Amino acid sequence: MQYFQIIGGQPLSGEVAVSGSKNAALPIMAASILAEGPVRLERVPRLTDVETLSLVLGELGVAVRRDEDDSSLWIETVDHNPVHADYELVRRMRASFCVLGPLLARRGRAVVSLPGGCNIGTRPVDLHLAGLEALGASIRLEAGYVYAETSRLVGATVPMSGPFGPSVTGTANLLSAAVLAKGQTVITSAAREPEIADLGEFLIAMGAEIIGLGTSTIEIHGVDGLSAVGYQVIPDRIEAATLLTAAAITGGQATVRDAKPAHLTAVLQVLSDMGADVHAVGDTVTIKLQRRPRPVHLTAQPYPGVPTDLQSQLMALAALADGESVVTDAVFPDRFLHAAELNRLGARIQRRGSTATINGVDRLTGTTVMASDLRASAALLLAGLAARGETIVNRIYHLDRGYERLDEKLAGLGAQIRRCETDQRESTLPSRVASQPDDVRSA
Repeated sequence: MQYFQIIGGQPLSGEVAVSGSKNAALPIMAASILAEGPVRLERVPRLTDVETLSLVLGELGVAVRRDEDDSSLWIETVDHNPVHADYELVRRMRASFCVLGPLLARRGRAVVSLPGGCNIGTRPVDLHLAGLEALGASIRLEAGYVYAETSRLVGATVPMSGPFGPSVTGTANLLSAAVLAKGQTVITSAAREPEIADLGEFLIAMGAEIIGLGTSTIEIHGVDGLSAVGYQVIPDRIEAATLLTAAAITGGQATVRDAKPAHLTAVLQVLSDMGADVHAVGDTVTIKLQRRPRPVHLTAQPYPGVPTDLQSQLMALAALADGESVVTDAVFPDRFLHAAELNRLGARIQRRGSTATINGVDRLTGTTVMASDLRASAALLLAGLAARGETIVNRIYHLDRGYERLDEKLAGLGAQIRRCETDQRESTLPSRVASQPDDVRSA
C-alpha cells in the first residue's frame, strides 16, 4: 500500500495544467453505450475510477482502449447482448450506476447492482428509478440488483430534486435514457453542474435534441439513433480549485492553465474573500496569497454554489485563517470525517450536525493522518503542504480515484512530496522531489 510523505512549509510557485474532468468523463463514457459506432473521447484523465468504469463497460460488451501517446479513449460496442453490471465492479464507485439509463434505452433491458451496497430509500438512487419508471420502464429490486425492462421508453415530465438538492447522477441517467425515448421528456429540478451540461453536449454531438442544458429545466426530444463521434471532455474544475487552494494554503502563487474559470466563479469568490489575489484570463487562473487567510462563512451547495467536493480543501485553508470560520455542507451533511484528521495536524475544528466551526491557528504541525475518501485525502495533502515538519498521509488510493498525478503536479510547483510504499520509511526529502507513481491501478 502506498502513502505520501510530505515536508511542509514550502510556498508553491509556478504554472500547472489541469486534466480533464473525472465527473464529466464517467457519465459520458457510460453514455457511449448509446452510440451506433466508435466514440473517441479526448482529455480523459488516467484515474482508477476511469479504469473501473472501463471494466464495467467491458463486461457489458463495450471495448475501451486508450491511446498510449495521449489522453484519448476509444469506446465501441462489440456485443449488444450483455446487460448485467456486476456488484463486484459497481460497488467500487457510485458513478458506475450511470450505465443503467443508457442500457435501458439502447438494449431495452438492464440488470445493474445497487452502487456500493446503497441503502435504497432516502438515497438519491430513488430518483433514478422513479424517473425511469416515469418513462415507462418496468423496474424491480431483487438481491441488491435493479432489474429494468422496456419495449421503448416514452417521454414524460420527471422531477430530479431530492432532499439535498438535484441529483447529479440521476439527471445523467435520465438524460442518457430520454434521448432515445419516444416523444418529449422534460427533466425539472435538473442538476445544473457543468458536468451534466458536458454530457448533454456530448449527446447533442451524437445527434440528440436537447435544450436547456445548464438550467434547472432540460427538454429532450427523442431520436431514433445516435451516431459515432469525437468529443473533448471539459477541464476538471475540482482539480483546478484544489491546485489553487494548494498555492493559497502554502502562502505561494501559481497559475493554473487549461481551466474553465466560468465553472469556478463561486470558489474564486471564496478564495478572494479569504484574502487571495485571484485573476482569471482566458483559460488560466492565477492566485497569490502571502498572508494568513481571512476567515470565511461558506455553505457547500449544488452548482452554481461552492461544490461539496471542495468543502474539505477549503476547510483546510480555513484552519490557518486569522479568526473563526464556519463551513456548512448542505449536500452531504455528514461529510466531515476529514475534520478529526485535520485536528491531528493542529487544526481547531468542532462539528455540530452539518456545520463545522474552525478557529484558525498560526500553524499546523506534521504528523501521520489517514484519508477517509477522495476529497478528504486532498484536504490532508494540502494541510501537509502547509504544516511544519513531516506529514504522512495514508490510504492515498482514495486520491488516485479522482486526481491525475496530483503529487507530480504539486512537486512541479515546488512541493516536497514523495509517493512511498509501506516498507519505505524515509524521514527526510531533498528540497524538490518529483514522485514516480505507477500507472493507474484498480481500486
